[in-house]
Amino acid sequence: MVDTAVRGTAFGAPSVPAQRNRRARWKDGRLVLGVLLVAVTALAGAKLLSTADDTTTIWAAKHDLRAGTKLTGDDLTTARVRFTNSEDAGRYVAADSDLNGLVVTRAVDAGEFVPQDAAVPESDNDRTELPLSIATGRLPSDTAAGDQVDIWVVPKDADQPAMKFWMGVRVLQIDAVKGVAGGSARRQVLVGLERQSDLQRLQSALSALSTGEPVLVRRGS
Repeated sequence: MVDTAVRGTAFGAPSVPAQRNRRARWKDGRLVLGVLLVAVTALAGAKLLSTADDTTTIWAAKHDLRAGTKLTGDDLTTARVRFTNSEDAGRYVAADSDLNGLVVTRAVDAGEFVPQDAAVPESDNDRTELPLSIATGRLPSDTAAGDQVDIWVVPKDADQPAMKFWMGVRVLQIDAVKGVAGGSARRQVLVGLERQSDLQRLQSALSALSTGEPVLVRRGS
């Protein structure tokens, strides 16, 4: 019998080696990059949305307000502020606060955020205001409106003892340093005398102040 089957020889067509699809790999890399970009964009958007409402709406003066002014919506405008912490935000009157019966205890300039300690119920505003001129070395350098202080008078006569006239009175307003640096520099401080006992000491305190220097001692909160 004759074998008629075709047999491959060394001279047959060579087999083609398998090749990697470089174009497919390039497409896969671009796909991964696209997914990463979408993920980053989504995260950034989520972060933006989470901070978009991270503001506090507070009241600001629409125009200059004099001490004793009753607060109404006509005097104020809202301002959205992003505070670094809740303590700072709490220093100002929130826009959702009830303004009924509130008055300002000191002048508030146009555009100024209304301080919490300067807006009090009208009943709390029934007080006597006492202005004091105090040497810079006789009060804490960072004394601020709202601080509770004791007021002493130190006689100019070194043989006379210091006298304490008021305890726990509130600082209503304090101005910047006036005068040249050194012993002659002074600050103007306005304090509120709210108790009847405070008023009873007023006459003797004024007499002592005529021959002495006031000293403010801040009380701990």
